[in-house]
Amino acid sequence: MEVLDVRVAAVLRSRLTQYARPPYVRWPVRMTAPVGRVSPRCPTATGNRGGTVPVFASKREETEPPCHTENNNMEFPLLLLLLHHLHFALCLFFSLFFNATSHMLLLKNNTSPFPCNFLFGTSSSSYQFEGAFLSDGKGLSNWDVFTHKPGSYTFNNSHSSSIFCTIMDGSNGDIAVDHYHRYQSLNFRGEHGSVWFGFKVKLEPNRSKKGKFGKVNKAGIDYYNRLIDALLQRGIEPFVTITHYDIPQELEDRYKGWLSPKIQEDFKYYADICFKNFGDRVKYWVTFNEPNVAIVRGYRSGLWPPARCSASFGNCSHGDSETEPFIAASNLILSHASVVTLYRTKYQKKQRGRIGIVMNAIWFEPLSNSREDKLAAERAQSFFMNWFLDPIILGNYPEEMHEILGPDLPSFSRNDKQKLKTSGLDFIGVNHYTSYYAKDCIFSACEPGKGSSRTEGFALNSPQINGFSIGQPTELDWLYVHPEGMEKIVTYIKNRYNNTPMFITENGLGTLEKPNPTIEDIINDVKRVEYLSSYLDSLATAIRKGANVRGYFVWSLLDNFEWTYGYTIRFGLHRVDYATLNRTRRFSALWYKQFIAQHTNKACLSSS
Repeated sequence: MEVLDVRVAAVLRSRLTQYARPPYVRWPVRMTAPVGRVSPRCPTATGNRGGTVPVFASKREETEPPCHTENNNMEFPLLLLLLHHLHFALCLFFSLFFNATSHMLLLKNNTSPFPCNFLFGTSSSSYQFEGAFLSDGKGLSNWDVFTHKPGSYTFNNSHSSSIFCTIMDGSNGDIAVDHYHRYQSLNFRGEHGSVWFGFKVKLEPNRSKKGKFGKVNKAGIDYYNRLIDALLQRGIEPFVTITHYDIPQELEDRYKGWLSPKIQEDFKYYADICFKNFGDRVKYWVTFNEPNVAIVRGYRSGLWPPARCSASFGNCSHGDSETEPFIAASNLILSHASVVTLYRTKYQKKQRGRIGIVMNAIWFEPLSNSREDKLAAERAQSFFMNWFLDPIILGNYPEEMHEILGPDLPSFSRNDKQKLKTSGLDFIGVNHYTSYYAKDCIFSACEPGKGSSRTEGFALNSPQINGFSIGQPTELDWLYVHPEGMEKIVTYIKNRYNNTPMFITENGLGTLEKPNPTIEDIINDVKRVEYLSSYLDSLATAIRKGANVRGYFVWSLLDNFEWTYGYTIRFGLHRVDYATLNRTRRFSALWYKQFIAQHTNKACLSSS
């Protein structure tokens, strides 16, 4: 690994002369699959392929911005036009000045806090990026089915007064950003070298998932082999997540997915296929991405598949929010242990890779200095992140969960405990975006809200409580800018889990896009740059204090399908025009490329 990273650093140094390019480049991508415009819809109908089959809307309705508007045409006064572009230029100037100052603060004594072999990259996921719905024998995932069902969101369009969908904008991942067909068109060494060349990506091989009830999908295996080879040929290390939320719908239909212990063998079978086919080239494996999010939203609030919950938590036709999340989590934790044991005993010695898990990690700040609120912050962490990491690393659930839940918390058998003891993990992936306040609900009166119930630990948590805001609000109601939370959550994990190696596997800022955006609106994402810069600075502080952090990944390379938000929010370093699927490089992509080159050079030079 050290040899690879030195080579990557050398190549990055040789690319520094390219930074004088304009801050944006449009990516003309050859269309390999037609993109149509039909109304999104989410009904179901009875088919003849073995029961009820969803009727899928294969394309999304898109509205192309007009070429001219009333305030943007050939008669626009010259003076206003000059002022318009001067304002944009000044924004970029102050952004560059701000980040040059930030770089100087990070590069104290002409050294970088990031070690020479530190891995910088961007993140992606299969359902959010690939598209190619049902292509090449791909089976249905639970998200394929979920996104086409009627739901609670009302979506209005020109074809229907209103339709009800599970996704905010009535969309789905049938096309997404069409990465399945377009990965070969990515110019990794050219304009898009800014975020891909020499970096690491996550991908999820869901096209090989059919459960052990069917044959392995050879076309899916071939696709991921081609993708991995293409990445390695361009100096990119694949960082592979086996499951990123979605599972085969077949497993839901047969035995209710994560509610059954049967899924442990199926997940092990699937992982074995991945190790066998890709492990000679993949050196970083993740069993699950954010299981704490998937379980909570799937089995407590019912907002995600399989949409199970109690009436007091959501609007579901089935489920029990008090017990099912813990049953599903137990089966998932033991599935992780089974797969890690498989990898360690059968593949790791020969393939020389590493395996871990990725958690959504929120920093919970006590609302006050009272002992009660401090304990509430610890309970909030125990019922969210430690719920999964404690059994995997320490062998049992957090004490706070035992005390509050009692017999409702599933117990591990003697064999389960032995499996957990001998499996563990090689690293912890940390997805961190924001921080929340935590308020005690045991000894204090609490209004209803997230975290306040017994099954959530009696710890009300929110970015705003009693008029107090934890940081600067953004366009997303759940994401507040609180950079110091990065240092605090990394330090917390360091102290609780004996400084197990960590990767920051996701961090980024989502924004809403104006209707008919100008090129300045598209590329001038100064707020995203400020966010990334401040969080990286906080991460650097944690590393200087001894945290064993090995890498950092921005979410995300491209705008993409953001689950129940659909395509309404954008996290990409590159903007995607969903009508044409053309990409435009944002200012943040240029900034990130420069940041990586500067810190890679300084780190490697100081260590040589």
